[in-house]
Amino acid sequence: MVGSDTPHGADSPGARAFQAARQVLLDRANDPVGAHAAFRWPQFTTFNWALDVFAPLAARLGSAPALFWDGGELSYADLDARANQIANHLRHLGVKRGDRVLVMLGNVPELWAVLIACIKLGAPILPAATLLSAGDVQDRVERGQVRAVVTDSANAEKFSGLPGDVLRLSVDEQAGSGWHSLAEATHQPSDFTPDGATQASDPVLLYFTSGTTSRPKLVVHTHASYPAGHLSTGYYIGLREGDRHWNVSSPGWAKHAWSSFFVPLTSGAAVYLDNSRFDARATLDKLVRQRISTICAPPTVWRMLIQQDLSASPVQLREAVGAGEPLNPEVIERVQQAWGVTIRDGYGQTETTAQVGNPPGTPIKPGSMGRPLPGYDIVLLDERGQEAEEGELNLRLGDARPLGLMAGYDGDPERTAAVLGGDTYPTGDIVRRDEDGYLFYVGRADDVFKSADYRVSPFELESFLVTHPLVAEAGVVPSPHPERLCVPKAYVVLATGVTPSAEVARDLLAYAREGLSPHLRIRRLEFAELPKTISGKIRRVELAAHAKQGVESGVRGELEFWEEDFPAPAAE
Repeated sequence: MVGSDTPHGADSPGARAFQAARQVLLDRANDPVGAHAAFRWPQFTTFNWALDVFAPLAARLGSAPALFWDGGELSYADLDARANQIANHLRHLGVKRGDRVLVMLGNVPELWAVLIACIKLGAPILPAATLLSAGDVQDRVERGQVRAVVTDSANAEKFSGLPGDVLRLSVDEQAGSGWHSLAEATHQPSDFTPDGATQASDPVLLYFTSGTTSRPKLVVHTHASYPAGHLSTGYYIGLREGDRHWNVSSPGWAKHAWSSFFVPLTSGAAVYLDNSRFDARATLDKLVRQRISTICAPPTVWRMLIQQDLSASPVQLREAVGAGEPLNPEVIERVQQAWGVTIRDGYGQTETTAQVGNPPGTPIKPGSMGRPLPGYDIVLLDERGQEAEEGELNLRLGDARPLGLMAGYDGDPERTAAVLGGDTYPTGDIVRRDEDGYLFYVGRADDVFKSADYRVSPFELESFLVTHPLVAEAGVVPSPHPERLCVPKAYVVLATGVTPSAEVARDLLAYAREGLSPHLRIRRLEFAELPKTISGKIRRVELAAHAKQGVESGVRGELEFWEEDFPAPAAE
C-alpha cells in the first residue's frame, strides 16, 4: 500500500500518463499501422512501475494468479504483499535508494518478489544468470558497484570472494555463515511506504551484455526506459488479462524482464515458472497440462519442438511469439499447420525494448521480423551514412528518441557518446526493408553471433583459449547446428613445437568445458592457420564461410574435432 502523502499510486501523474499511453494501444489492438501513427510515449518526471502500475493492479485483481508452477500458484495480492515485506526487510538491513542489488535466482517465486521489492525501494537491480561462474560474479559485483546480492544456497559459493561490506541474502537458510535469510522478511509489515518520489530518470535495471570486446558492457535502464518503454513490447506480444503465459527464458537475461516480468505483470496475465532442463516432449506436455494460452520462445526451442508430433498435443494457444534470432519460415509453417497458430517474430536489444515486430493482426511475411513498433522511428543507413533499403538499423534520436532506449553504458561515457551522441542510435544489425515496410534481418555488422538464443563474442572466447599454454592464437566463428542455430567453433594455432592431434583437441575442449559457461562453450575445433588482414586482424568472415561450407558439405577437415568425438558429461 502506498501512503496518501506519497507521489505514487494509481492516481499519481506518472500512473495516469502511463495508463493513457497504454490505452491508446489497447484501443488499437489488431491495428498496428493505426497504433504506430497514434501512439506517443508517456511523459513524466516521477514514475515507479511497481508502485504506480503493479500495486494498483494487484489490489484490483486480488486472488487472481500472478505466478503459477507445477503444484502451486501465487496471487497478485500475495505477490505484492511479499514484495512489500522484502522491500521493508532490505531497508531494515541497510539497503537504501540507489544501492545496487545483484540478483541470481532461477524461475522461483522469490525472484519476482525481490525484483518488485527493489523497484519499490529504488534500488537498481543487476540480474545475473545462474550459469555464471565465480569469476563472472566477481567481475559483475566489482564493475557494477554492487551493495547487496540475493541468491540461493546452490550458488552461494560463487560469492565467497566478495568484499565483506557486500550484504548477502539467500532465499533459503543453507547458504552458510555471513548470509541473511530472506525468510526473515516474513516478520516485516506487508505494506510499504516509499521514502520519497522515484525520479523517472533514476536507474532501475543494469544488464551486462557482450559485444566484441572481452569485457561485457553494462547497459543502464531507467524507471522510464524499461517499465514504460515496454509498452512497445506489450503491444507486440499481445497479452490479455487472465492469460496463462509461458516465456521460455532464463533469468538474468533482458528477454526475461521483457516477457516474464514487465509485460505480463502489466497486463494482468499469470506467468508460468519452469526450471527444468529443456525437453521437447515434456514442454509439449506442460503446454497442454498447464493450459498455456500464450508462449514466447526462442527459435532454438521452436526448432526442437517441430521434431515432435505437434498434432498429438491439443494445446490451447492463442498467441505464439519468437524472439532472439531469426525464425525459419518452415518452422512457422509447421506450427501453423499443426496448431492453427502463427508464430510472430520480433526484434529488440538489451539496450532497448521491442523495436520491430509482428503484433496480433499483422499479416505475416515469411522470414520478416515485422515492421517498426509504436514509439520507434527507424531508419536504415548504408556504409556512407545514407538512407537505404538495406543497411544498419538505426533509431532516430532528438524529438523522436524512443523511451525504451537505454540511458547509456555505465562507467563508459565515451562509448555512450559514440552511440547516443548523434542523430541516430546504431544497433549494429543489418536489415533489409521491402516495398511494404517489412524488415528482414541480414546479419550483425560486427562478428557477434547467436547460439541457442545467447549472444556470443568471438573475442571473449579467443581471449580465453589463449590462456591455455598450448595455444598461440585462435579465431572463433559460428558453425551451423540443427537445433542451436550455430555453436562456437575455434580455429586454433598451437604454440611452437606442439603437434596437432586428437589428444590436444580433447584437452582444449575439456578446458573450455571447465572454464566457460555452457552457453559460451567452444564445441568444435580445427587446427589451422588464421587468415588475416594487412593490419593483422583475423578475417573471421573467411573462417565463418569455411565453417559453414564444411557443415553443409558434410566434410570435416583432417584436423577438425567436435566435442561429440570425445566421451564427456552430458552437454548442456
